[in-house]
Amino acid sequence: MDKCPGREKNLRAKIVKCPYCKYAIEFFSDELKRNCPKCKKEVFQEKLPACIDWCKYAKECLGDRLYKELGMDVCDKKKK
Repeated sequence: MDKCPGREKNLRAKIVKCPYCKYAIEFFSDELKRNCPKCKKEVFQEKLPACIDWCKYAKECLGDRLYKELGMDVCDKKKK
């Protein structure tokens, strides 16, 4: 490999602390979630609010698989 493949995509790196064990996890700007290398739990990178955060039809619009993959089902439980 001659160069970093992320450079072509104009990716940015960000460190996010695991909310469970406080391990520093490196996220790239195209990643929504990663498993913590230390405790193995799923960690989500913070994101800007989007229509899926407030629209009552978000689950129907995205479909069950993507809705869960984006962690929106966890957000639903926190709202209750």
